[in-house]
Amino acid sequence: MERTVEVTTGESVAFSYELAGLGSRFLAVFIDLVIQGAIATAALSLFLWIGYAVGGGRTAPLGSEFGKVGSAIAIGAMILAGFLIFFGYFILFEWAWNGRTPGKRLVGIRVVRDGGFPVDFSSSVIRNVVRVLEVGLGFYVLSTIAALISPQNRRLGDMAAGTIVVRDRAFAGGVPNVAPARSDPLVRDLGAAERELVQRYVERRSSLADAPRRALALEIAELVRPKLAASFNHLDDDALLVHVAASALSTSRP
Repeated sequence: MERTVEVTTGESVAFSYELAGLGSRFLAVFIDLVIQGAIATAALSLFLWIGYAVGGGRTAPLGSEFGKVGSAIAIGAMILAGFLIFFGYFILFEWAWNGRTPGKRLVGIRVVRDGGFPVDFSSSVIRNVVRVLEVGLGFYVLSTIAALISPQNRRLGDMAAGTIVVRDRAFAGGVPNVAPARSDPLVRDLGAAERELVQRYVERRSSLADAPRRALALEIAELVRPKLAASFNHLDDDALLVHVAASALSTSRP
């Protein structure tokens, strides 16, 4: 049975998220490990080729000074590359893809911070540095136990970083017809946090009462309006956010 969690905005408006289950999370990790394995194999092949090319088709004698230094550099480079591939991979993708890795994206889950905010770089670093400990101590055994005990399915990294993993519901439908704006907003000027807030608002707006909806729309619109191409004064806050969400969605499609 899937668990849900409610987060509350500063205007006391609650949004509900469906937490990702252990099965989907481990499937995402498996997919990521396959991708990481492919990258590691390619990197190792590259290291071997470089070593062969630098050595003129042969390796230096291990007893020589050059051989010792070369071996130390090669080992250090391989250790660093391994760390970057198996842990930097998660940090990079979660930060750049708004809480998703390739595995999470295929499975349909994402990482968010407490309060439903998009994961930031520091949160991703913390949760994935702790991942090193989790992998080293029983290969996610501690993570599984922690997630089973936690009411929010948190592994140790999530507890340290203040994050949760939720199902990533596609933004679709529910957008009413709005009179065309005089010019399209420059959605490329909106950061990941603003886009996430706008899309989450539009997804949930129909479930909100009028007063909380207007208050929340005002709060988000105040963040968005300064980054648009025009003032859009002909649109109220709610209509503006619907328009921005539709524009952001259209520009994200190939």
